[in-house]
Amino acid sequence: MSTLAAAPAPQAGSARITSWRLLVNNRLATAGLVLLGTILLLTALAPILPLPDPNATAPADRLKPVLTAGHLLGTDQLGRDILSRLLWGTRVSVAVGFAATFIAAGIGSAIGIVAGYAGGRIDNAMMRGIDMLMAFPYILLALAIVAALGPGLMNALYAIALVNIPFFARNVRGVTLGYAHREFVDAARLSGKGNLSIILTEVLPNVMPVIVITMSTTAGWMILETAGLSFLGLGAQPPQADLGSMLGEGRAQLFTAPHVSIVPGVMIFLIVISLNVLGDGIRDVLDPRLRSGALARPGPVTEVARDRTAPASTADDAVLVIEKLETGFRQGGEFIPAVRGVSLHVKPGECLGLIGESGSGKSVTALSVMGLVASPPGVIRNGAVYVGNEDVLSMPETRLIAKRGSRVAYVFQDPLTTLHPMVAIGRQVEESIAAHQAISAADCRKKAIELLEKVGIPDARARSVHYPHQLSGGQRQRVGIAMALANDPEIIIADEPTTALDVTVQARILELLRDLQRERGMALLFITHDFGIVSEFCDRVAVMKDGEIVETGETRQVLADPQHAYTKRLIACVPELGTGARFLDRVATLFAEDKKEVA
Repeated sequence: MSTLAAAPAPQAGSARITSWRLLVNNRLATAGLVLLGTILLLTALAPILPLPDPNATAPADRLKPVLTAGHLLGTDQLGRDILSRLLWGTRVSVAVGFAATFIAAGIGSAIGIVAGYAGGRIDNAMMRGIDMLMAFPYILLALAIVAALGPGLMNALYAIALVNIPFFARNVRGVTLGYAHREFVDAARLSGKGNLSIILTEVLPNVMPVIVITMSTTAGWMILETAGLSFLGLGAQPPQADLGSMLGEGRAQLFTAPHVSIVPGVMIFLIVISLNVLGDGIRDVLDPRLRSGALARPGPVTEVARDRTAPASTADDAVLVIEKLETGFRQGGEFIPAVRGVSLHVKPGECLGLIGESGSGKSVTALSVMGLVASPPGVIRNGAVYVGNEDVLSMPETRLIAKRGSRVAYVFQDPLTTLHPMVAIGRQVEESIAAHQAISAADCRKKAIELLEKVGIPDARARSVHYPHQLSGGQRQRVGIAMALANDPEIIIADEPTTALDVTVQARILELLRDLQRERGMALLFITHDFGIVSEFCDRVAVMKDGEIVETGETRQVLADPQHAYTKRLIACVPELGTGARFLDRVATLFAEDKKEVA
């Protein structure tokens, strides 16, 4: 038996990523923030900057080029300073664009939340009205509104806000529908809260990130639409300037003095692009799943650090060897280890139990074997994994993918996460076979039925056309085992395959795994947190705590004489018939002794 001292867990607070830091880590969002901030700062300082009157004409100085003395960006067709008009015009365009965004977001979000929460006739009536607005091209509708109200900046603001209300209403309604019948909303309703209170305290906080994200990504389009109306002469009226009217006035000089129209055009482009990329960064900050990388598209294999140290295998007779494995996750610019210095080996026909509490690193270890830890953010920084005599972490991507399912197969805790909900179970087993074997469709179908029968699916041929939701939890797990056995793997990694099942079904699944392992001579890495299962099922056991292996040995020996305090606590937590209150006293005593040792 080998015993290792457990290292203290890393302080979680030291790796915490603030919203500001997450935003800054997004380079495009940071560039957008700096650019937009610079533009807003210059426009805010326009009244105190030494600039000429933006409306003062000077025909003698008309159409001066860029970098003319006293006119940094030149002058327009009336001799007015373009820089001064640009800053004052940007103030107007930004103010109108942001105001229209807030109006559209407020009214549209209110409609969406009420419609999504109320449902039925109220939802139908509101959405039909929204559909009527969306039936018209929004630019044509905005032109019609301004034509009816008359040209002017405020009328342009109202028109742009009105035509964008449906966009917010539709987005927010869709999100609200997903929350309206969630358990926490039903609980609030049962507690006696009124509809308005539920909307404000339960629904709105969950919908608010979507509203803010939508505002941040559409504000640029609002400014662009406002500029479009002014370009057509329906927005800002002379002598007042905004970016659209400056662009419209400069189009007549496009060939003789192109800078008159290019300068406001470039400013519109910079504002819109900065708002768009900043909106992407705000989305990352507000969505915790994006913050953690959960929604990032992972690569086909786990990222392996280039400077990884790969120690040689120390167990030549083992079919699976893990040597000093270190796997973690990148958060911002930091590496947070989840598994540190893990070394394990499994011999042919042997069952090794990997046991530990939730969060101890068992699943990360198992997923690291075949490079299944999602990257980003997962990274294997050090160590080696040998299947036979081959280092898995040094294999080319195509070769590693070919090994999955053929030499090493997985059985996961929840089969619903691995079975496709829209594909019949028989077809899914067939796909597992066809991925690694060149056989005819008829033979593939026949073998799939045989596998389903082997794992105990009653009337396998008829059940093979059923979908996962039509099977019980135990039957779905049997299908997962059938898919794992499809290509006669040398190793099966079972990651808590019975945790989500009731006790009776657990026993049947464990019996099935044990019989199949003995029949086929496979190695089995069985992950669990229950020492009761380990005692009945595993030949050897490795105890994991805080990402490290603290004790390994033969199962009987570890149970009879545990060396590590954590192992003793895990064994003590296995209830025994007839102990009654003494069971709780025994657990409490062990935890108290452990606290004294730590102190």
